[in-house]
Amino acid sequence: MAIKAGFDLGSTAIKVVLTEGAQLLWSGQTPTAPGQETLAKGLLEKGLAELGLPLDAVTQVAATGYGKGLCGLAESRVDEIRANALGLFRLSSGQARHIVNIGGQDIKVIHLDERGRVSDFKMNDKCAAGTGRFFELVARLLDTPITDFARLSELATEDISLNSTCVVFAESEMVSLMAKGARNGDIIKALHASVARRVAMMLNKADLGAGVWLDGGPAKNPALALALEDELLAEVKVLANPQMTVAFGAALSLGV
Repeated sequence: MAIKAGFDLGSTAIKVVLTEGAQLLWSGQTPTAPGQETLAKGLLEKGLAELGLPLDAVTQVAATGYGKGLCGLAESRVDEIRANALGLFRLSSGQARHIVNIGGQDIKVIHLDERGRVSDFKMNDKCAAGTGRFFELVARLLDTPITDFARLSELATEDISLNSTCVVFAESEMVSLMAKGARNGDIIKALHASVARRVAMMLNKADLGAGVWLDGGPAKNPALALALEDELLAEVKVLANPQMTVAFGAALSLGV
């Protein structure tokens, strides 16, 4: 049994997957903290233990993400754009043509051809608005877990708007709304709509007939996917574990 491992050392979470051929055997994640390689190795050992496999069962390791250069365990390092494309194209059974990946510190829009090769991509500017860190900031500001965002968004009763595209100004705008008595659900719904508008501008005039695949940890928020559908007037699809796609793509880059 030749096991390969993919590490995605992101800005907010470290993800590790174990594969055999093109089959995903195990996945796990932990929050990013100092000592990323040690955390990744701990996940690797946990996965192998749960599969009943020894450490030497892993024949190759590939790393991607912001911390890929810090991982001495990896003999291969792959760009996260390519890893994202490889992973999602395989997991979508070759259907994906447009990917929106919302990471901890950036938003990536990736376009694929019919063979899954990257034909074009864009990244947001250096502002963190709309990223995973931004959602965490809003959660702290509203004293509301991110896991409650979808439920509260569904309970929104008033249409309000967040117009700022800068994190600092958006935070000030939300504080002002709270001072005026705006409910958390209304603010969160406005947040989703604001992020959707930002993504739509990045997609610009792309032909979205094949739909869009929303990827990354924030994709687990169904209200965000719905807001994006409303903005794009196109189907938005989400994998069961969208936060693991890039790590899976890293493992696939080693060959099957």
